[in-house]
Amino acid sequence: HLDINQEVYNFLATAGAKYGVGFWKPGSGIIHQIILENYSYPGVMLIGTDSHTPNGGGLGGICIGVGGADAVDVMAGIPWELKCPKVIGVKLTGKLSGWSSPKDVILKVAGILTVKGGTGAIIEYHGPGVDSISCTGMATICNMGAEIGATTSVFPYNARMKKYLGKTGRADIAALADEFQQHLVPDSGCQYDQVIEINLSELKPHINGPFTPDLAHPVSDIGAVAEKEGWPVDIRVGLIGSCTNSSYEDMGRSAAVAKQALAHGLKCKSMFTITPGSEQIRATIERDGYAQILRDVGGLVLANACGPCIGQWDRKDIKKGEKNTIVTSYNRNFTGRNDANPETHAFVTSPEIVTALSIAGTLKFNPETDYLTGSDGKKFKLEAPDADELPKLEFDPGQDTYQYPPKDGSGQHVDVSPTSQRLQLLEPFDKWDGKDLEDMLILIKVKGKCTTDHISAAGPWLKFRGHLDNISNNLLIGAINTENGKANSVRNALTQEFGPVPDTARYYKKMGVKWAVIGDENYGEGSSREHAALEPRHLGGRVIITKSFARIHETNLKKQGLLPLTFADPADYNKIHPVDKLSIVGLADFAPGKPLKCIIKHPNGSQETIMLNHTFNESQIEWFQAGSALNRMKELQQKSS
Repeated sequence: HLDINQEVYNFLATAGAKYGVGFWKPGSGIIHQIILENYSYPGVMLIGTDSHTPNGGGLGGICIGVGGADAVDVMAGIPWELKCPKVIGVKLTGKLSGWSSPKDVILKVAGILTVKGGTGAIIEYHGPGVDSISCTGMATICNMGAEIGATTSVFPYNARMKKYLGKTGRADIAALADEFQQHLVPDSGCQYDQVIEINLSELKPHINGPFTPDLAHPVSDIGAVAEKEGWPVDIRVGLIGSCTNSSYEDMGRSAAVAKQALAHGLKCKSMFTITPGSEQIRATIERDGYAQILRDVGGLVLANACGPCIGQWDRKDIKKGEKNTIVTSYNRNFTGRNDANPETHAFVTSPEIVTALSIAGTLKFNPETDYLTGSDGKKFKLEAPDADELPKLEFDPGQDTYQYPPKDGSGQHVDVSPTSQRLQLLEPFDKWDGKDLEDMLILIKVKGKCTTDHISAAGPWLKFRGHLDNISNNLLIGAINTENGKANSVRNALTQEFGPVPDTARYYKKMGVKWAVIGDENYGEGSSREHAALEPRHLGGRVIITKSFARIHETNLKKQGLLPLTFADPADYNKIHPVDKLSIVGLADFAPGKPLKCIIKHPNGSQETIMLNHTFNESQIEWFQAGSALNRMKELQQKSS
């Protein structure tokens, strides 16, 4: 893949060198694992441009996922703003043992809080149970906190973190953390906005899905539930790894399960893949024999990258549209996310449960109670896996994949070909013209779940991430249109013909007509995908009106000069029909905390007026007026110079 992506890597390497940014080259691994190994530490505040940045909470950091435009602000020295979050306390008692793993903690929490129950809150884990979880296990829990909408999640500093810091060459940081330990744990007598209690001694292995990461089931029940619901029980593929679960301990526990199957002459009945989280993990599991055990049981070790977790999977074993089941140790299982097949039922669980289920080949297998039949015809039961949390020897760093920024990059040229299909330099968006938004057409009224995967699909589209016009051809192609119950089929209000969403948006733009999107609850949940906000703006969108937004996506829309607005009365969603025209009035007096008025014009000439709320503060209103946050940054620069 190095040749295919060479121009993108050259751009990253040259842009990094010019602006003093280090570059982790291809093959380094998944950034969250790299952050844990190199950058996160107790008490750090760190922002990253991915929703799974909170992984660093496993080392006691406040690590928050943001959109790319927010990161640009911080790199430019502009303060980063956030509405002060609530704090949800998760009190852990007892201790993990047997088949139960750190992943089960977050699978259980997701079942309790749902995909939006953590919105606007930091999750703080505390209590005597914390010490039974390894540092990388705590990272797993914080990582998947993104799936409940949490701003971030954090664990208190303890001996497990100290041990990990020591193993990753940062004993000096651990010594400093010891000195300030009282500031890195919950204050005594602190009050949480909500408390959830989980007894780890009673926590059973869980598996969540399909199609949403908060549909929680104990592994012992999933076979029966699947049969009742008509979900396929045969498992086609088991996939372990990803930014959530690719630590040394995860790989060791999976290998411990695989080793038992091999001892009885068994291999995986399902296809089985392994994604190491970083070059350091890959090299170390090769050295310590885990990778070979996983290959022997039938596994295929993939590149140190996101891979199938974000749809980078050239899946050949089924046809598109074929109903099937896969189990993964990933964090998300939205429709079509892994393989672009809407009929794939994806379930998320721990790597060791994925391994056990892949050996059995069915959701009807419960490793805690059920027997397998060995090649000698004898029945045997898998023992609960046991594995070291960290290697006995030092980690093997593998190949050196980091490019340091040069001392002076001012003479560096940034490499972008004007004819490239992969890279396109951004042009500034147009400024607000000072008028109300009159008679906007409705591009699509979306029904139900609309994640950033629905708004800007990943998989094959990721190659266009550096080319806004090309990637805009995936705008909202996964969203379901209320008018016909179909994806990527909307009525063109000017021609009355049905066609793909991006083509319709381009037609409106060409005709100089502004448009709006109407959405449902928690619009824009999932990946912090910047393109999901850039694309509607690029194709002429002005307003996104929903019942509610996911935090990162709402900010991303504001940054690009769009208006994310919510129904003051959620029932008003039903008043708007795809054939209506909308006007947003009162923009001359646009002010924080003051709702905006929306006039709905129906085709029969009748009109209705509804109120829309927003969360814009003063400086965000300036982004809208300037056309985008970057435009505003430029205006301020010109003023100061």
